[in-house]
Amino acid sequence: MSCISARHVLAAADLTRYEVLPVGIDRDGHWSLAEAACAALAAGDLPDRLEPTGPAWDPLVRLAEYGSNRESGPAVVFPLVHGPLGEDGTLQGLLELADAPYIGSGVLGSSLAMDKMAAKEVLTHHNIDQVRHRPVHADRFSNPGSDGHRSLVANLLADLGPTVFVKPANMGSSVGVSRAVDEATLTDALAVAAHYDEWVVVEEAITGRELEFAVLGNYSPQVSGPGEIQPGADFYDYSDKYETGGAQLIIEPSLSPDIAVRFQEIAARAFLALRCAGMARVDFFLADDGRMLLNEVNTIPGFTPISMYPRLWEAAGLSYSGLIDRLVDLAFERHARRRRNTMR
Repeated sequence: MSCISARHVLAAADLTRYEVLPVGIDRDGHWSLAEAACAALAAGDLPDRLEPTGPAWDPLVRLAEYGSNRESGPAVVFPLVHGPLGEDGTLQGLLELADAPYIGSGVLGSSLAMDKMAAKEVLTHHNIDQVRHRPVHADRFSNPGSDGHRSLVANLLADLGPTVFVKPANMGSSVGVSRAVDEATLTDALAVAAHYDEWVVVEEAITGRELEFAVLGNYSPQVSGPGEIQPGADFYDYSDKYETGGAQLIIEPSLSPDIAVRFQEIAARAFLALRCAGMARVDFFLADDGRMLLNEVNTIPGFTPISMYPRLWEAAGLSYSGLIDRLVDLAFERHARRRRNTMR
């Protein structure tokens, strides 16, 4: 998904305003200049997705070089990396060390939003209603079949069940997420989630609608109108998002204006409570019993032209390329403020 998003951002960026340099990070964490993408961009013939291949590219050294070369104008980084080591504050910390302006949330906002447990704790403090949930450390269910394990599983279902969702605390794109309906499937789901993180979140299943709002801004965020997800499977899982295409993404769904405004207000509050910046997609449930529940906040949402985040802004009158321009401006605004505060 990151490679596909990068391809579309490159295609839409205003080349009269920007000199675009695509840099890839492979699964081993090696940075490289995407030479093939550079050549394709120059030829106007970009592939469907970009691949992180090419000569080694040292981020700290090269970003420092760009920062000191003011003849071509200032540089800004657009991180399009989902999940751990990209969306969780680690990449943002590296960019802070390089003193490089970048799009999106900073170290704290990125790490808070990425860690589902930490985010839930902060949002609870701000009186934002959420799905009922319980955090569990992997050590508590590392011995399947033991009395302690059986007691834990039974208590989780009694408290949150009869159907629950199990998620790694730090992961994105629904990776490691499972639906459990009894003790056997919950045992399996806990093991799957623990493969990705030592902390796991177990949540009640909600019957209702899945709604999403796009947030744009820094300290005075704007919130788009609603979008709705209608999953093609039991829930909106990784396959539904990226492989089968079974889910329907509905822009401007039927929703009471009063309810939409209340969701927008909550989205802005959550964005600020988690110290987000630049952009975020805020996901909600509208339960059949009327509860308005925040699900999660995504600081680097999907960014293809058919992804919910840019589509919601397009519906509001902001084009894909215009959205990129606005995010760049917000990145420079935030960087200038931080430089003033640190007197660098």
